[in-house]
Amino acid sequence: MQTSTYQTDLTQAREFLYKLIRQNATQEGLQWLDQQTDKLQKEWNQRTFYFSFSSVPRFMGKASVEYSEETLHQADQLRQGFRPQGWDLTQLARTYILLFLPHEDSKEYLLTINRMCETADMYEQQTIYAALPLLPHPQELTGRAAEGVRTNMTNVFDAIALHNPYPADYIEPEAWNQLVLKAVFMGRPLYKIYGVEQRHNPELARMLIDFAHERWAAHREVTPEIWRFVAPYLNEEYLPDLEKTVKQGKPLEVEAALLACSISTYTGGRQILDNSPEIKNRINNKQLSWNSIGERYHNT
Repeated sequence: MQTSTYQTDLTQAREFLYKLIRQNATQEGLQWLDQQTDKLQKEWNQRTFYFSFSSVPRFMGKASVEYSEETLHQADQLRQGFRPQGWDLTQLARTYILLFLPHEDSKEYLLTINRMCETADMYEQQTIYAALPLLPHPQELTGRAAEGVRTNMTNVFDAIALHNPYPADYIEPEAWNQLVLKAVFMGRPLYKIYGVEQRHNPELARMLIDFAHERWAAHREVTPEIWRFVAPYLNEEYLPDLEKTVKQGKPLEVEAALLACSISTYTGGRQILDNSPEIKNRINNKQLSWNSIGERYHNT
């Protein structure tokens, strides 16, 4: 398990969210939200909390929210890797309310979060999982995060897997590997997974190669993004797969395999890269990256 002890400042998180909500909500919606959070602060009531959390769409609406680069920079300063782009007004307001849940008793807090996830609808679950990097007691939420990885609902899975720093910082290696493998299986954009480099491991590389073999045997496509996870562990065993991809793969697959060679310290991979000077030059000039490969693959 990761040893990170990072925890977001709740006051700063509330201020950040409230600023975005104020910029996008109607006066009536903002007034309702203020009334609900005032009640929760003055006299905590679990029923009021649940009502407020579930009723946000009715009173606030689901308006889309524009995120400037400055706003995303502020989000990253609040919590490194936290990028809420794609959150609508409902998700912002629900997360804001979630940050008023009493957390002094960690066991009671965890019990409430688990209960919410077990009874929440799909969109409520999406909010809770995406909010994990902002919540108190992050070390004790790893089990809940692992449950999120197991979901088959795409938007809920994306909430925990994509643009979310929590998994990279906290979840167990087995859960992390399952997250990446499931993202591959579900066709999700791997370049949007935060902290990939810090969670590289040889078991994951082997799992992805085994998965690729199954897909290739069935004449099915495999995302070229898998080479990012295999790159640190290129060796003689994986060399035939690499050579076959470079010789027979589609252009994007070839580029990904050669980018992996550029990262690897394996001599065999370096020799293959040297045989493709044009792509090697693009890599050296930073014209080819995992982000650019992922963006092109998922936008075609």
